[in-house]
Amino acid sequence: MRRTSVMGAVVLVLAAMGTAVVAQQPPASSAAGPRWTLVPLLVESKAFDDGGIVPLKYSFYGTNTMPDFKLSNLPANTQTIAVILHDLDVAPAFNSDDNLHWLAWNLPATVPVTQIEEGKLPQGAVNGRGRPYMGMGAPNGPRYHHYVFEFYALSAMIDLPASAGRPELLEAMKGKVLAKAAYVGRFRNDTNARPPGRPGGGFGGPGAGSAPRPAAQ
Repeated sequence: MRRTSVMGAVVLVLAAMGTAVVAQQPPASSAAGPRWTLVPLLVESKAFDDGGIVPLKYSFYGTNTMPDFKLSNLPANTQTIAVILHDLDVAPAFNSDDNLHWLAWNLPATVPVTQIEEGKLPQGAVNGRGRPYMGMGAPNGPRYHHYVFEFYALSAMIDLPASAGRPELLEAMKGKVLAKAAYVGRFRNDTNARPPGRPGGGFGGPGAGSAPRPAAQ
């Protein structure tokens, strides 16, 4: 009985040690690095609320003015910002893609808050596809289109020609994204307004060429 009690005690001690060892080992997922590390990025605008109705001013039917944006909670090592604007409710050429309106990169970042003024890009920013901001262009009708501004806080500058498009930008951003956020605006042309035919955005900067504008959606 005494020997059995001693052996039992040894087993209990070993079991406790084993439990302690297991408890000290990091989880299998953390050994390979955390899966989710992006910090929350806050986007605000005076032009319209997130999820709200976009005024005609910022559309292809108005003055085609780029909205202002305030980006908060940028990571300390943010070097630059990229933005992509697209319409979720269009399937060009009967494909699954949506309609790209505008993209820009190398917007200078100030940490932790960056302010993008209405109607112009900061000095040094690049408009993709050689085109400036192209606003909302949903046709007359009862249905709203959903326009998404995607913002990316990046750890390094993007080395792309101004003629590059969305696929090239997404590829160039791989491994550089520190934070991401989306800001959504709903728009429909319920005023029977027609495009005034004047150039968009009212701002210059690298990449703001005068290439023909595609039909907006």
